[in-house]
Amino acid sequence: MKLLIDNLDGRGAMDCTGFVGAREGARLVRKLNCAAELKVQLLAGTPDFVSPACGARVTLVRDDGSNLFAGYVASLPVHQYAGRAEQGPQYVWQIRALSDAMLLDQKALSPCPPLVDRSAGSAFRQLTENTLPGRFDLSSVEAGDPIPHFSADASRPWSVAAAELALLARCGCRDEDGALLFAPLGEKSYSLSEGDTAFTPDALQLQSVNRIVNDLTVMGETEPGAHVKDYFVGDGYTTTFYLSQIPFTRSSQTAQYSRTILDEEYAELDPTRWRVTDPQNVLSVSGGQLQVAGGAGADGQTRLDFVERVELGGATVLQHGDVVFNAASDGVIGGMYNGAVSIAGCIAGFRITPSGANSNIQALVNGALAGTPLATKPGHHYLFATQLYPTEIYRMQQAYHSSPHPSGNARGGEEVSCDVRVVLEVHDIDPANPASQVAPAIVLYDDVITNAPGFCTYCLINAASMQCAVAFTYIFLATDALVRSALPEQAPRTRRAGSLREGAECRVSRSETLQFYPEYIPAANETIEVTYRGTGRSMARVVNSASIAEHQHGADDGVRSRVLHVAAPKARTSADCEVAALALLDDAGQGWTGEYQTWSQFLPGAAADIFPGDGLNVDVPSRAATFSGIVREVEISEFDWLGESPRYTLRFVDAGDPSLAFAFGTPEVRLTRALQAIDVSQVDDIYLSDLTGAEITTVTSTTVSVDAGADIPAGGGIEVRYADAGWSKTNSRNLIGRFTSRSFALPRYARGQTYFLRSYDGSSPSKYSRNSTVLHVDYPL
Repeated sequence: MKLLIDNLDGRGAMDCTGFVGAREGARLVRKLNCAAELKVQLLAGTPDFVSPACGARVTLVRDDGSNLFAGYVASLPVHQYAGRAEQGPQYVWQIRALSDAMLLDQKALSPCPPLVDRSAGSAFRQLTENTLPGRFDLSSVEAGDPIPHFSADASRPWSVAAAELALLARCGCRDEDGALLFAPLGEKSYSLSEGDTAFTPDALQLQSVNRIVNDLTVMGETEPGAHVKDYFVGDGYTTTFYLSQIPFTRSSQTAQYSRTILDEEYAELDPTRWRVTDPQNVLSVSGGQLQVAGGAGADGQTRLDFVERVELGGATVLQHGDVVFNAASDGVIGGMYNGAVSIAGCIAGFRITPSGANSNIQALVNGALAGTPLATKPGHHYLFATQLYPTEIYRMQQAYHSSPHPSGNARGGEEVSCDVRVVLEVHDIDPANPASQVAPAIVLYDDVITNAPGFCTYCLINAASMQCAVAFTYIFLATDALVRSALPEQAPRTRRAGSLREGAECRVSRSETLQFYPEYIPAANETIEVTYRGTGRSMARVVNSASIAEHQHGADDGVRSRVLHVAAPKARTSADCEVAALALLDDAGQGWTGEYQTWSQFLPGAAADIFPGDGLNVDVPSRAATFSGIVREVEISEFDWLGESPRYTLRFVDAGDPSLAFAFGTPEVRLTRALQAIDVSQVDDIYLSDLTGAEITTVTSTTVSVDAGADIPAGGGIEVRYADAGWSKTNSRNLIGRFTSRSFALPRYARGQTYFLRSYDGSSPSKYSRNSTVLHVDYPL
């Protein structure tokens, strides 16, 4: 075995093996999801010794030529005076080197769009390629489980983001000989058995861990709560209307959700943002614009795709750009596709077709043309925008892992179905007419797409034959509220909520107000409907009744309770909290931590080497210890430089240790009430669907007519209350009534009246909707 150090000064690698101070002069530490660290003491006192430089290449080479360690000196070596010898003064140099992955931490993370609907391995690969393209072999990066959303913070090093991705998928990541590995924990496994002739009993230390819990409360993030619809009427001068609930917004929930997804000014086609398919070199960038000049003549052949999927959850606005058409064009602008890019698979977009020397612009929805076409004019600018208003904020549940549910078999991760209101609009600007700059956009389509997919491919340009220039593209998370208004005897129209500079007409704030900008004040008798989600705190309490019964003894009722705040994977909803609780209860019981020391030739399972993340099947019946473990740390020391037999210290935990798949934090709020306990056998079958389609149809001075928007559950009905509490067929407090028909009338006693609705069924006890629907009316009496 040799220690080679190359100062990268052109003189090549120097064999420093002879300078290593003593048998204990080198120590290599590998930790789970961290760069390996090598610390070496070198005795320097001979003229041929060359001081290692910061950034020098360090390799620990076996006799067969393979590397036990490869990396770089991470900081300036520290030297200490060690006395005088015949050659003169001697010094001990303390060298600290980190494995090759440290190169990634020396680069700032490239600002890139949030990684959406990707496997953890795909996100890991993308993060690495964005940071240091082509440096590492990524062929050993496995997929892992899907993650709904991951945003890499540019202020954090690559290693922190990589470790978080590994945690989300219950995987391990490391570097080895110029390659990065990303694989499920325990994929490689070794046996540590007291029946093995090489087993050393006194080298094994074991400590039991009591993780018995059968009544677990999990707390998570701020979540979208009740489904709210507030109804107002304008008087021609009022600009501010007061909402009944605090609106939920993703951008204010956590730093994980940046408001801006894409802000492109077209200095270049950045591969971290765009995927180009251009067999005929139709697409180019010049003058700060995307130039499109021609096409392949076939649908889907010439494309500019956004590299990330777009989640059809929460309010999102896509401004496809300021487009100038230079000639008749054929293709799709701003298309959102369910799968492959094709006109037939376009969920929503703008179809461009030739019309003489100019073009027609028409809404394209679910592969078919809709509405009236808009004819283009030479020299005009066209600003294309798509507004999305889904009824759900998140379209995929978070995935959680445990030892029975490892990577590839996670709990959760299911898609969330919902409808999406889509608004397609074009702003026609005539440079010769300044008034056109502030004229309202032309709405080509404003309707609901039922059961829309959760994620879609966004293709800015799908050119059969297009001649145009695009000045910018901007995608951002809008205010998570749908504002619609209707003048008497006219159809409702969507009012964009947000900032005035983004072309919005009103703003919805967390101070529970809807405020219209002066130029968009609702007219007298104009009705206003605001649809949004209320704000709640995600939490759930799950119990294991069988475990409670098992631990009941005398005065001991058997309950073992805990309250945990799950910081990662983030529990964004109460449903996520329930799944997280199930995963944690999977491994609630007797746990283990341990340490085993041995020489390299006696490693468990006759392994040539062992790394963090490898499995360790412990079978020591004499200590009542038989379990599957995961190696968290490997320390290699006491190097025998001639015999290649260093000493290994393996530190491990049992495979059910929650730190392998969870990170915990301090709850942001305190529990103020006892939560309804859900047994582990009932988690997936405790709630009915929410009444997302419920609405007020008619308002009089004394009554309000309601359509529940869904059929009545068998043997059940719709329960209506004055407050969001007391949901039970045996509780009459704040009860307005229970109704067994879809449409019913409610009493109205004041200008502002609020009603809370949930459906219930005929089971005993009755199941209810998870979230209430809030209908609030504020009309003059």
